[in-house]
Amino acid sequence: MKVSRAGRNGGPAAGLTAGLAALAIALFASPLAAQTDMSGVAAGFLGAYGSFHPSTGIPDAAGRARLAPYLSPALNKMLADGAAAEARFAARFKNSPPLIEGDLFSSMFEGATAWKLGTCSASGTTARCPVGFTHAQAGHPPVTWTDTLLLANTAAGWRVDDIAYGAGFQFGNTGKLTDTLRTVLREAP
Repeated sequence: MKVSRAGRNGGPAAGLTAGLAALAIALFASPLAAQTDMSGVAAGFLGAYGSFHPSTGIPDAAGRARLAPYLSPALNKMLADGAAAEARFAARFKNSPPLIEGDLFSSMFEGATAWKLGTCSASGTTARCPVGFTHAQAGHPPVTWTDTLLLANTAAGWRVDDIAYGAGFQFGNTGKLTDTLRTVLREAP
C-alpha cells in the first residue's frame, strides 16, 4: 500500500486510514467474512439445506460437504459418525429401513419448502437464530412452524452447532438434532 506524503490535511495518516478502510470493506464484503457473523452463517446453512431438499436422513458425503462451511466441528463430526453408523446398520440388517428417515434438519418429516430467518441473538459464545419454516404441497394448506438454529462461536467464527425442533408434530422430530444423532450412534452396531 502506498502512503502519500501530502500536506497536513492529507498526510500519511490519511492515506493509511483510507487504505485500512478499503481493506476492511473488502474483508467484510467477502463470503468468508459473511461466515463469521451469525445471520450470514444461518442464511448460508439454510441455502445449503435447500440444495438437497427433500432431505432424507443423514446427508451423504456430498451433502455434508455443502453443509460443512456452516457447521461447528462437533456437529460436522457427529454427522459423519452418524453416516458411518447408518452404513454399519445397513450392512448388518440388509432389509431394514435406515435408522433415520425424513428430514433431519427441521421438525417436519417431509421437510421445509420455504423459510424465513428471524433475528439472531447472542449470549456469550452461543447464539439462537429462529427460522420460520413452511411446507407447501399442492392441494393441501401450507404448514408453518418455527425451529431454532443454535450457533457456537468457534475458532472459525459462528457456526451451526445444533437445531432445536420447535413444532411438536406428532410424527416429526422433537428435542434437538444432536439428540437424534446420539440415538443413531447408540443404536447402530
